[in-house]
Amino acid sequence: MKKLTFENIANWFLKNFFQGLVIIGPIGLTMFVIWYVVTSIDNIIPSVAKEIPGLVFISTILFTAMLGYLGNKFVVGRFFFDAMDRLLEKTPGVKHIYTPTKDVMSSFVGDKKKFNDPVWVKTNENPEIWRIGFLTQKEMADVEKHNYVAVYLPHSYAISGWVIVTEEKNIKPVVGMTAASAMKFAVSGGVAGFHSDDNIFKAPE
Repeated sequence: MKKLTFENIANWFLKNFFQGLVIIGPIGLTMFVIWYVVTSIDNIIPSVAKEIPGLVFISTILFTAMLGYLGNKFVVGRFFFDAMDRLLEKTPGVKHIYTPTKDVMSSFVGDKKKFNDPVWVKTNENPEIWRIGFLTQKEMADVEKHNYVAVYLPHSYAISGWVIVTEEKNIKPVVGMTAASAMKFAVSGGVAGFHSDDNIFKAPE
């Protein structure tokens, strides 16, 4: 049996404290983000939110889902939203906000999402270094870059990233990972395993 010393007690306490942070940190942050989003949307109509908390949030979610359904399933709805889309894309000033926002959001969600083709990209020859990214343009001939492709490389622990244009020979398809798993692997800095439910992080002994 180890002799109890201040150093041993301090090490035991710190080890368990940081392990507690690992457990409670993600839970606390997730709850805070959910609370912030719900209350922010609720406060759009403060009088209703005061009487029935959560009603504005639920109504907004249902309304958004209904718009998506109408825009995809009905000809009239599709015609209306397409007309609105063309109008906003041609309106001076507004188009510089609307178009980039639409492109970014449609890249992640919806029927036209772009980040669904994960690839390995060779970024250095000697020593050989590969990074994981997402193929966003399969050919660049329109800008005189024949046999080149565009690849998006997400940053770890961030919502940002950067785009590189490289020769086709420098990319290889990712095998054994879905697009969601590849994004999780990249954003987690490699901590997430190669499958969506795997995690190679182990708590210190």
